[in-house]
Amino acid sequence: MKSLTAEQPVLGIRTAAVPQLIAATASALPEQAHALSRARAFAEPLIAAETLDSGENTLAHADAVAAILRSLGGSEAMQAASYLVHACEHLNRPHEVIAKAFGESFAALAVETTKLMRVQEQARAASFGEQQPGDEALQIENVRKMLLAFSRDLRVVLLRLASRLQTLRYCAAAKRPVAASLARESLDVFAPLANRLGIWQVKWELEDLAFRFLEPETYKAIAHLLDEKRTEREAHMEQLRARLESDLRAHSISAIVQGRPKHIYSIVKKMRGKSLDFDQVFDIRALRVIVPTVKDCYAALSWVHAQFQPIVEEFDDYIARPKPNGYQSLHTVVRDGAGKAIEIQIRTQAMHNHAEHGVAAHWAYKEAGTKGYAGVSASSEYDAKIAVLRQLLAWGRDLSGSQQSRGLFQDHIYVLTPDAAIVELPQGATPVDFAYAVHTSIGHRCRGARVDGAMVPLNAVLHNGQTVEITTVKEGGPSRDWLNADLGYLASQRSRAKVRAWFNAQVMHETVARGREAVEKLLQREGKTAMKFEDIASRLGFDTPDALFEVVGKDEFSLRSIESLLRPPGPEPVPGEYPLLRKSRGSGDKPPKGGVLVVGIDSLMTQLAKCCKPAPPDDIGGFVTKGKGVSIHRSDCSNLRQMAARSPERVIDVEWGRPKLQDAAVYPVDVSVEAADRQGLLRDISDVFAREKTNVIGVQTQSLKGTAWMTFTVEVADAGRLGKVLSQVADVAGVRSARRR
Repeated sequence: MKSLTAEQPVLGIRTAAVPQLIAATASALPEQAHALSRARAFAEPLIAAETLDSGENTLAHADAVAAILRSLGGSEAMQAASYLVHACEHLNRPHEVIAKAFGESFAALAVETTKLMRVQEQARAASFGEQQPGDEALQIENVRKMLLAFSRDLRVVLLRLASRLQTLRYCAAAKRPVAASLARESLDVFAPLANRLGIWQVKWELEDLAFRFLEPETYKAIAHLLDEKRTEREAHMEQLRARLESDLRAHSISAIVQGRPKHIYSIVKKMRGKSLDFDQVFDIRALRVIVPTVKDCYAALSWVHAQFQPIVEEFDDYIARPKPNGYQSLHTVVRDGAGKAIEIQIRTQAMHNHAEHGVAAHWAYKEAGTKGYAGVSASSEYDAKIAVLRQLLAWGRDLSGSQQSRGLFQDHIYVLTPDAAIVELPQGATPVDFAYAVHTSIGHRCRGARVDGAMVPLNAVLHNGQTVEITTVKEGGPSRDWLNADLGYLASQRSRAKVRAWFNAQVMHETVARGREAVEKLLQREGKTAMKFEDIASRLGFDTPDALFEVVGKDEFSLRSIESLLRPPGPEPVPGEYPLLRKSRGSGDKPPKGGVLVVGIDSLMTQLAKCCKPAPPDDIGGFVTKGKGVSIHRSDCSNLRQMAARSPERVIDVEWGRPKLQDAAVYPVDVSVEAADRQGLLRDISDVFAREKTNVIGVQTQSLKGTAWMTFTVEVADAGRLGKVLSQVADVAGVRSARRR
């Protein structure tokens, strides 16, 4: 940003001269006293031989900025900061050095403003460069937000406005070119900001100067039109001004009548917006009337309307209905004897001060001894306008309406990508939050981060203005640690939702794959591999095959239903006859495999139903299948009830056998657990099963919006003992329910 002369010994200044500067300024004057002269004396050896990118001498620039701030009513502390900001560039530890010489508040203001200047330069290069076509409007709005996000107090904003105004003034006076990006930022960012703050004096000048560099031909054309009949017009307006002032005073209204300055950009906007010719623009002929009281405003308005022909549709009463930024005035347009339109504004002196200086006319900055700047205080008149001011500065953001002017964007920060694009993040955000804000895929594959070129942990807290670069892998996903709030990897709810969605998708993918495999095996067994999954899903009432695979994978849909679809209906067996049943391998009175004894029909092949997974001592019932023996269900099984309703003749009575001790059987049982998702939950529940010597042969988990659902398949010899195990699972921290499915 800076260019130095060959004679400037920068390293010497950084290492040797600074202590002497501190000693000289600190000993010569008490801290906080004569801050402006001390700051200039401190900065002069550092910046006197410097030039800015614009070509302007840095010390001269600081002098001019201080003068602008003084004209706006800025405190001595603000004016002093105009020098310290540029001195920061040449100090190894600027905050420490300036705080020692001037106090903490001066150091914070100077360092914060310097950081903002640097970030805005990068953002401006990205905003209007060829690398980001089409994003200009969004980027401009982000720059606006960032400008305010950096503002610990309004002094930072006013410093930047004054500095930009001086840069444009210098380039115009020296006839030096201005980069289009800087002029566009001045017109689209700084001028609207000055307008929102009510600092019209700065707003109008910024607009005219920026427009002069962006559209020089149009600017010259309007300026030429203004100059064409300037003498004649000014003579006419002076006569009208003198007449208006004397007549008002003759009617006991102590008025000061002034000619209004002509703002070229305002004229152009009206000509373009309303398709007007130059002579039709009211701003060309305008007067301003300043009176002592509001009552005098309306009295003056009444007299003006009585003397001239008013244009009714052009009348605005901003006294009764002030503009959102507090602006008050009466605006009227009248025609003189020659039929020429004249705009007249009528206001009190207080209204005029606010119109010229806006926020700067109201803020009172106070010093707090050795503690430095102690905050911003406002007069009682202005306290009532704090909420309005917040709305102005929020620029589309809902703010709290707190009665403080500092930290207007405490809930958000603004950081940069390596290409200087601005990314908005919540306060406390980390590099992982940044990665997800840039792109979901980058977030999933994030494995490292650099902040301002230095490697940092992924849970490091980011701050305004930092440049963040993410290191990714080609493939992979997020870590479950990122969801642990105690580890501090994510501050954004949006990022958390994306991480949870990734894990949920993985669980769903595994469930669908498991269901698909089960259906494929069934088709192979039935010799129906030529059937399309889409046809099977549609005939079973599912929109897609994956929807079918999902419920099969969750054991929420019996493969028996698919079997029934695959097999054509055959002749119903005669009651009491079971020609398709196969004999079990057992002999004599030995209970069938699985410990089930079929009452009345010995040695039938039996199998435990997967839909309800019965286990002793559950009440059970049997259903004779076609070719697969007797299917054993729990008595309360919904599938058994449905099959019994369709074919009651196939239902038979069954009971549990009593195998010998050495042949004791175990039965798979499903257990459902619902809990608040947390780190280590699965481990803690598994520990309970291990302590109770309950073998776990399968686990399915799913997490959504902070809630985890788990299904454990365990082996038990006696389902009655399972209740004790489930009560201990329910006592695990975070578990809401634990029950058998």
